[in-house]
Amino acid sequence: MEKQTITIYDVAREANVSMATVSRVVNGNPNVKPATRKKVLEVIDRLDYRPNAVARGLASKKTTTVGVIIPDVTNMFFSSLARGIDDVATMYKYNIILANSDENSQKEVQVLNTLLAKQVDGLIYMGHEISDNVRAEFSRSKTPIVLAGSVDPDEQVGSVNIDYVAAVEEATARLIKTGNKQVALVTGPLTQPINGEYRLQGYKQALAKAGLAYDESLVFETEASYHAGLGLFKQVQKSGATAAIAGDDELAVGLLDAAIDAGVKVPTDFELITSNNTKLTEMARPQLTSIDQPLYDIGAVAMRLLTKMMNKEDIDAKTVRLGFDITARQSTK
Repeated sequence: MEKQTITIYDVAREANVSMATVSRVVNGNPNVKPATRKKVLEVIDRLDYRPNAVARGLASKKTTTVGVIIPDVTNMFFSSLARGIDDVATMYKYNIILANSDENSQKEVQVLNTLLAKQVDGLIYMGHEISDNVRAEFSRSKTPIVLAGSVDPDEQVGSVNIDYVAAVEEATARLIKTGNKQVALVTGPLTQPINGEYRLQGYKQALAKAGLAYDESLVFETEASYHAGLGLFKQVQKSGATAAIAGDDELAVGLLDAAIDAGVKVPTDFELITSNNTKLTEMARPQLTSIDQPLYDIGAVAMRLLTKMMNKEDIDAKTVRLGFDITARQSTK
């Protein structure tokens, strides 16, 4: 037997009240007598009535849905951010539609348009780079947008992150201090502002302060994956580097495992600092020293900033910088 859809009309008829009253009860409007509210809730319960979110969205022009664009749902960096986003969304009664963009700018535009077509009230974007096409879509759309764990050098879009320049500078300085004259920077494409403008700048500043020359052959661009790290270690070793900073934890574990496979002792012969302090840093042996950015908080604060934008509340600053630490483990001296 096909399940009949129970409408607001059925609830009103059963409870012997107007549809407006049912609507008030469902939307938590206080202007309903307690006895009436109780009666309506009992009928809703008995009939198993579920308000149609689409119909409610059409009436109020709000869908209470937020789109979240994530480059790689399997990477722990993004999944940790997503937890923070989801918890705050639930608190403010927003639903989330999660979409994977595969760090591919064509697909990002597609995914963006699909979410906007679903009439989402707001968007959280986690890509490492805002391509010109994506930026054009952002400015065309009236939908509020916040970046989580990502940067907009033009600061046109709201964003929540840490000071990546200062974080990488501090990590590099730490490796120079333990006697490494040649420190490699192994990170994603330098075309991405987070790498090319922020991490690279922090790296260069640390070298300059220590009186070391910047050497391009110590900078490696790769993808944020375990296999990339595994395949790249030999080249890093060939460059003469005795230490490295990795822009991603999976990448760092790849470098670590390849070093161990090659008989290189970590941290005695080679030191390593990674960037995201996800669970991987503690699963690896030796455990990895990492820049510690509060991933869950970045996600939570981004979602809270978005709720303010969606409700047109006053905002102190569109760019929110959270603090970071460096958590020392066994991959450094």
